[in-house]
Amino acid sequence: MNSLTLTPLQNIPLIRQGDDLADIILTALPDTNITLQDNDVLVIAQKVISKAEGRAVNLASVKPSEHAAKLAQQTEKDPRVVELMLQESTEVLRTRVGTIIVEHRLGFICANAGIDHSNVAGAGDSAEEWVLLLPTDPDRSSRAIREVIESRTGKKVGVLIIDSHGRAWRNGTVGVAIGMSGVPGLVDLRGGKDLFDYTLRVTQVGAADELAAAASLVMGQAAEGTPVVHVRGFPYQMRESSIQELLRPKEQDLFR
Repeated sequence: MNSLTLTPLQNIPLIRQGDDLADIILTALPDTNITLQDNDVLVIAQKVISKAEGRAVNLASVKPSEHAAKLAQQTEKDPRVVELMLQESTEVLRTRVGTIIVEHRLGFICANAGIDHSNVAGAGDSAEEWVLLLPTDPDRSSRAIREVIESRTGKKVGVLIIDSHGRAWRNGTVGVAIGMSGVPGLVDLRGGKDLFDYTLRVTQVGAADELAAAASLVMGQAAEGTPVVHVRGFPYQMRESSIQELLRPKEQDLFR
């Protein structure tokens, strides 16, 4: 297997609503001494996608429903934020003080509907409170960026949008894929052979999540300011994909 190289792109500015992320990435690549090659992957933090797409919400504009107010009281959370969680979700699965676990409208299970307070700033009075929602359609966002980059470079690349999620059976957050284009989400190894010539029967690799976790290590989880990572040496066949292939069907989810 060839080596896997992850390089954070340099000189990415603070992203504002309406910014052209594909153009910003194409400018940052030579600044980082990278020339794109076929099968390279660009991993992008969800936060800059949401900012560029105008997903910041001023909490002053949010009016909590009765349901949100009740749930906020139970979990000791801001009722305005809870209202946004309900709007972004299809089902509330679990609650405890400080946390609400939901099925997001995008299909995956996450805490607090992926709504983020950190490193979020909006236009207007500095005293206003802003939060950031997940992108409306991360697969579509990935595809749009990929199409621009491929058309301007002539190279076939993949684009992955990632976020930090917890896991049902382990502590700590890790980077996971929430949107993709040109990168396999799930790699099915069933029918292949292991080192001892045993035929694999159940092995499926969450390749996009593995790559997301690796890129998250390079990006950092707080104030590092490196929201785009260039990847070379991804070991699986590139193909069209969707986040849906990584989402476990409800009837197979033993943690519900």
